[in-house]
This record gives sequence, structure tokens and C-alpha cells, in this order.
Amino acid sequence: MKGGIRYHPEVDLDEVNALAQLMTWKTAVVDIPYGGAKGGIGCVPKELSKSELERLTRVFTQKIHDLIGINTDVPAPDMGTNAQTMAWILDEYSKFHGHSLAIVTGKPVDLGGSLGREAATGRGVVYATEALLAEYGKHIKDMTFAIQGFGNVGAWAARIIHERGGKVVAVSDITGAVKNQNGLDIPALLNHKEATGTLAGFSGGDAMSSDELLTQECDVLIPCALGGVLNRENADSVKAKYIVEAANHPTDPDADEILSKKGVVILPDIYANAGGVTVSYFEWVQNIQGFMWDEEQVNRELKKYMTRAFHNLKNMCKSHNCNLRMGAFTLGVNRVARATQLRGWEA
Repeated sequence: MKGGIRYHPEVDLDEVNALAQLMTWKTAVVDIPYGGAKGGIGCVPKELSKSELERLTRVFTQKIHDLIGINTDVPAPDMGTNAQTMAWILDEYSKFHGHSLAIVTGKPVDLGGSLGREAATGRGVVYATEALLAEYGKHIKDMTFAIQGFGNVGAWAARIIHERGGKVVAVSDITGAVKNQNGLDIPALLNHKEATGTLAGFSGGDAMSSDELLTQECDVLIPCALGGVLNRENADSVKAKYIVEAANHPTDPDADEILSKKGVVILPDIYANAGGVTVSYFEWVQNIQGFMWDEEQVNRELKKYMTRAFHNLKNMCKSHNCNLRMGAFTLGVNRVARATQLRGWEA
């Protein structure tokens, strides 16, 4: 099984169960050999010191070391956790079971982490967007983008879109929002954010309220932050023609219905943000083989998996005459059902 461990104040059993189930379908959609898992600790990581986080992580690992394993459950980082968290889990797990590099993914490169892992989810979002636009005879360089959330996923997606000639016209995060109809200078914006810790005060664009981002004039809207941001209140005002769900569950069911009636094409989260788990799979494979790939190979394989998954998903939509979200779930559930049946587990 595969899934992230999140440190967040709203972690509860229902959320962890739901996210584990989503991981089951996500890994099936991109056709990597895992079931779904998830874990979490209810805490506010930014209020804890580094040594408190380390002690919390090590005690958590002591409690679960018999439940995780190279061939049973391989954790990864999620909200509030990072490569350092994975390094602590690796070290603590190894005290019980001996040195086991493949026990977690998303590790620091110095401890067997994969090159390209940090950018993987954002890069996967771009490959997914390219596959979707190609279906309509369009290219990233001809489109305008608005990106909600400028953390790891949003920042990497913005950077790669900018490199490919796409015009990122608006970006927001919890610190503020900035827009420029002629396209933002993303490298300059990244430098500004790193230097000041905020998007506010960036000279290469106009400030706006974060709420306006979702209804900004653009071709492609990419929500990269929290779930439920597109809802009954704002869905009618969305001007984008395509929505690529880089966050988990950013569109609630009401918004889904409203946007579909408007003809907005939504690329669902269980496919669009699967780049992270795909490169986690590559990291696990490299650790088991004891042979590390260069970054070009990681990115090449990621593109192959994301593009192939899109075509499989599109074929499912054609067979069942359904939208992309239903196609993705049908593809994932069918694969799990078939594997279950082949093992002789019929109810």
C-alpha cells in the first residue's frame, strides 16, 4: 500500500480513511502496483520545534513499525511533512528491522531519495495538462493559467508552465495574490516569495484578493491548495474553460454539477495529481534494485505513465459516455475489481 502521512490540526479517522480510499483508485488509475493507504497526526506542525517534531515522528514510528514494511505499507510525505520527516521514520524503523531504504519514499536524496521527487507532483500536473490540451488540439504555450496555491505543487507547476511558454496570469496563496494579464515573471516571483516569505508586494503584477483568483479570466485554472475551494457560491463565476485538480478534492459535488453544465472540462484529482505517487513508486523501485536513475530518466518515465494513464482514462470515457471524473473512477475501480476477482475473492 502507498500513501502520505500528514501532520495537520484537522486530521481525523474519517479523513484518513477517505484519503486512503482515494489513494487506492489513484494508484490504479496510473497503473502502479499498490493499494491505497494514509496516515496522520492531529497537530499544528508550525507551532512545534524541530526537536519536538522529531520526537513526535519517532514515537509514531515506534507505534506503527509492525504495520508498515517494504512490501506492506510504504509511507510518503503529505501536508505538514517533508523529506526530513521521512528520514526520521527511516532511521527509527531501521532500529527495529535493520537498514531498509525502501520503507519510505520522498526521502532526502542523500538517503536514497529519488531525483525529481520534489518537483514530481507539479511536473505530473503539467504532463496531465499537456495530455488534456492535446485532445483539443491546443498547447501550453497558447494558453493562460491561474494557479491557486503557491506551495510545492503550485510553484513547480507555475515554473514548468512558464518554461514551456505558457502565460501564468494570476497566482495566490495564504499570503496574498498577484495578477498580470501579460503573464507573471515566475522566476522573479519565486525569488520574491523566497526573500520575503509572501506574494504581497511583488512589483511585477497587481495585488488582488485571494478569493478573486478562482474567478480570474484565464483558459486553465489549477487549484493546488485545499479541498472544497470550488463550491456552489463561486462555481457560476468561474471563467476558465479547463480546471486541472492539482489539490485533493478541490471541487465539491455542487460545483461539479454547475461547472459541467457550463461546459467546463475538469481533469480530476485522482489522475491530475498522481505524479507524486508515481515518482514515489520509482523511488521504491530504485531502492529495491539498489540502482539510482538520473533525473532525465525519472521525468521521462513520469511523462510516459501520465500520458498513458490519460489515454486509458479517455478510452473509458468513450466506452461509457461519461465525463473525465467518472471515467477516472471507473478505470480505477475496474482495475481493482479485476485484480480482486483474478485472485478468487468473489463475494
